[in-house]
Order: sequence, then structure tokens, then C-alpha cells
Amino acid sequence: MKTHLLTLLLLLVQILPAFAQTDSARVETLLQKGLTQATTPLHLWYARQLIGTPYVGQTLEVNPTEQLVVNLRQLDCTTFVETAIALAMTHKQGSTRYADYCRNLTRIRYRNGVLDGYPSRNHYFTQWIESNERLGLVKERTLPTPISQRQTISINYMSQHPDLYPMLRDDKPAQERIRRFEQETSGKQVRFIPRANLNKGKQTSLGLIKDGDILAIVTRKQGLDTSHIGFAVWGKDGKLHLLNASQIHKKVVSEPMTLFEYMGKHPSQLGIRVIEVIP
Repeated sequence: MKTHLLTLLLLLVQILPAFAQTDSARVETLLQKGLTQATTPLHLWYARQLIGTPYVGQTLEVNPTEQLVVNLRQLDCTTFVETAIALAMTHKQGSTRYADYCRNLTRIRYRNGVLDGYPSRNHYFTQWIESNERLGLVKERTLPTPISQRQTISINYMSQHPDLYPMLRDDKPAQERIRRFEQETSGKQVRFIPRANLNKGKQTSLGLIKDGDILAIVTRKQGLDTSHIGFAVWGKDGKLHLLNASQIHKKVVSEPMTLFEYMGKHPSQLGIRVIEVIP
């Protein structure tokens, strides 16, 4: 048994650096390829380069303590969005260096751009928006009253279920930080477009949504603010679609169903918040 465990550990030591090299090479290859691109929005071009990448949940939960995880081989809905934006940021800085990409990814992923333990990750998407607004990277779009409703943020899922999070389970100080961050955000009010208003065309009031905007799906699930995110894409049918890392399709796809149709299959999804990525 000990021999088998030792062999497994040696294999992991060999495999993990190989993965890191694969990811760094992929990042730099994409950035080199992007040098010839003048497409706008740039992050949407990078997002489309990731189409077909397998969907895998919890790809950030792989270390005993919080570290920056770079994984372009497997993406969930949040890491997909973060990866595309970080690539675009690095491109705009005139760099093709992996180290610069990692620096930008850290800014996006962590509270105020600083990695300071597990609680510093922007776990709830409202906190992700707030942090990246402070850094000048995104801006939540102002939604007119006729097509939107008010959402009062109420988040406590992580503090109520710490056993579901390996790095939180036995760390009481981390649990308290998470609880404090939840309390800071809870009670705030934002606006979202209800699902019923999404079956409209680009020439209507829904046209305030632009290709490449982040769409955050508001959920009725207790203790959460949003349940899924992706990029807005206006289809040839004149309707809104979602480019996302899809748990349904098990990969990154431009969803063939309209957003209205897609959300109709998920009763817990109430509507969308709309976030502009700053050029």
C-alpha cells in the first residue's frame, strides 16, 4: 500500500508541473495570436477562443490553502469569464507574458485585487462586481425602471454551509471573515431585468445590452445572489444568447437557445444583471 501511495505522489509531482507548463503556454499562445486582432470587444474575441473547453466545477478548490489557480484546460462559468477578461487586459497592456496575465487574473479574482487567503476571493458575484468596479475594470449598467425590478441582496450561503467548502470547513477565522463580508453586502439593492422581459429584440429597450456584456443570472435560491454568468451575444435571430461555460453542454458554448428559452428551463432563475466590461 505504501509503495502504491508513493508511486501516486511521484506521478502527481510530475503531472502538476506539466499542467502548469501547458496553461502558461496556452496563455502565451493565445496572447500571441491576439496581437493581430482588432476585434471589439476584445475580451469577447478571447472568450470565443475558449469555445469547446470542458466544463468542470470547483477548479479553484485544488490546494490546501488559497493560491492563484490558472487552468485553461477546464473552466466553470466564473473562471471562463475571468480568463477571457484577464487575457484581454494583458493584450491591452501590450504584453504576451504569462506573469502579466497572472497579475491581471489576481486583480480580477480577489477582493480589491489582493490575494489574502481564501476569504479574499470574490466568492459571491455581487462582491465580484463591487471589487472590479472599484478597480475600474467593470461597470454595472443602469437599467431603466420599465424593464427592470429591484433585487435586495441577501447572501449567507457560505457561512451557513462551511462544511461544503474544504478550505473553510475547519477555519473559524476564515468563516468569520466570510460572514463579515456577507453582512457588508447584504441589504444592498440592485436592479435586474426579469426573465419575462428577455424575449425582445435588439431594437427594443433590451438593446442597452451590448455584445460582450457580462450577464449575471439572478436566483431565488436562499442565501445566494446569482447562480450563473456568461457573456451576452446577440444572435442572427435578433435575440439575446449566452456565451458561457455550460454545465448542461459540459463545455464552453455559444448557447443555441435564446436566453429567454434557456432561462425558461430553470425555474429558480429570475432574470439578469448586466455588467459592462470597461474597454
